[in-house]
Amino acid sequence: MRKVTLYIAMSLDGYIADSSGNVDWLNGQDDDTETIDTYSNFINGIDTVVMGWKTYHQVATELSPDEWVYSALTSYIITHRELPSTENLKFVQEGPCNLIQRLKREPGRGIWICGGANIVQPLIKADLIDEYDISIIPTVLGDGVPLWGGTDGEMKLKLTRTQSSNGIMELVYVRR
Repeated sequence: MRKVTLYIAMSLDGYIADSSGNVDWLNGQDDDTETIDTYSNFINGIDTVVMGWKTYHQVATELSPDEWVYSALTSYIITHRELPSTENLKFVQEGPCNLIQRLKREPGRGIWICGGANIVQPLIKADLIDEYDISIIPTVLGDGVPLWGGTDGEMKLKLTRTQSSNGIMELVYVRR
């Protein structure tokens, strides 16, 4: 079975976007200091990325409007919209839990859960995430889109790796 990883950044107070849905605060504490690139190493073990419509739309229209930055991966966009898919960009009306259970049974490398909260929270609740790779950004937003939604009880994790760069703390956990 393929490994499912939530690779995401959040504010120190647990938000993945501000109250307007913006992510322009996703940077380190010093603009003049280079931040260690953990994405390049992470993406080597991934061939599939899953995200919701809002995340897709933000990437496609704001963050990288000129090219789809995940073109080397098979991208699944969970949406209620009926849009034409391509070989590597698939718009699906499937719920996140059903989609992940199906993808885990298919051959391939790792599956990256990119966002947003409406995709992540049901997967956490259903215990379908194998690894949590979370970068804590040195910013307190006070309000916004929370990463953590309600769970059906305690979720025990084991810390497997930490790394700090430019005030950003990367924490990697697996299920115990």
